[in-house]
Amino acid sequence: MGLTDQQVLKIFPGARTQAGVFVSALNAAMVNHCINTPKRISAFLAQVGHESGQLHYLRELGSEQYLSKYDTGVLAIRLGNTPEPDGDGQKYRGRGLIQITGRDNYHQCSLGLFGDERLLASPELLEQPQWAAESAAWFWEQNGLNELADRDQFNSITRRINGGLNGLQDRLQLWARARAVLCQPSV
Repeated sequence: MGLTDQQVLKIFPGARTQAGVFVSALNAAMVNHCINTPKRISAFLAQVGHESGQLHYLRELGSEQYLSKYDTGVLAIRLGNTPEPDGDGQKYRGRGLIQITGRDNYHQCSLGLFGDERLLASPELLEQPQWAAESAAWFWEQNGLNELADRDQFNSITRRINGGLNGLQDRLQLWARARAVLCQPSV
């Protein structure tokens, strides 16, 4: 089931021209990672729609002060960044449609997508539509989110992506819109 530009625009009305930029990348990534039923696709699109501001943000926004939380301290260590203030928090900020964050996640994603460590040297690759979509779909598959989508466990999906329920209302609205577009019975 391939998405069309029109479907993406109905789900993400704020995407405007970005819909056309991403439709083929999303379709390829979803095929590659078994996001292949209306339930799975709807839940996936709702999450990437929220995380990316309807396909507009492929790099986490934030000042140097904000991103310093990834550079030193407990969160930095949990993400695989060094505990020293050396800039790796900024380097491995959230990128892609689901915002892969932290050195360890970039490393695992790089091995999953490329079979090597290229994302550690070039994390900005996740800002390109193809790799932004592939990294999101890779994360989705690695975290067992297809199975949760099959059971409509949307809050559990949100927690696995975000660590909590941040932005839940927006995610739920996107999910409802995606289901309305993609889960209509055939006539």
